[in-house]
Amino acid sequence: MHGPLSAAWLLVALCAATGAYCLLRMRSGVEEQRHTAGGEALMGFGMALMAVPAAVLTPPRWAWILYAVVFGAAALRALWASRTGPAHHLHHLVGAFAMAYMALAMAARPAAHAHHGGGMGAPVLTGLLLVYFTAYVLWSGTRLVPVTATAGAPASGGWGDRPELARACRLSMGIGMLAMLLAM
Repeated sequence: MHGPLSAAWLLVALCAATGAYCLLRMRSGVEEQRHTAGGEALMGFGMALMAVPAAVLTPPRWAWILYAVVFGAAALRALWASRTGPAHHLHHLVGAFAMAYMALAMAARPAAHAHHGGGMGAPVLTGLLLVYFTAYVLWSGTRLVPVTATAGAPASGGWGDRPELARACRLSMGIGMLAMLLAM
């Protein structure tokens, strides 16, 4: 990640906290929620690792390739799950693909440009991902607007079963993805 050090560390903290909460959500009694939380935890911790400032840690080329392989596998898993599962698997597919894309871009970046954003320009794919994640952040932000509770609505379970917190985490990761794509 390139840019101001304080902003990078805030992004690392946000993504790591989101990943940690997603690990908590994996204790849910609902199987689909556990699987979703696992993928989101991977994304949160992966984003935290990728957002560590280059001035502090510059991973070797093989580490970026490893990130690309891990997130490519996550994208394939999301693609497989999207055949019969809910539509949110498609969002996981786009997110994992974006992570693999950014990792490959970092692996391909010459060593001379590893500490700043020079040389990459703004490819069409980056622009499309920026449009997608901007729309996703705006849409998921509107879903956080509280609605009036209806009488007889089920009480929320433990921390792993709080839909409003899961939505807030997804919004946080969407914002983080936007920041990472803009820093490319």
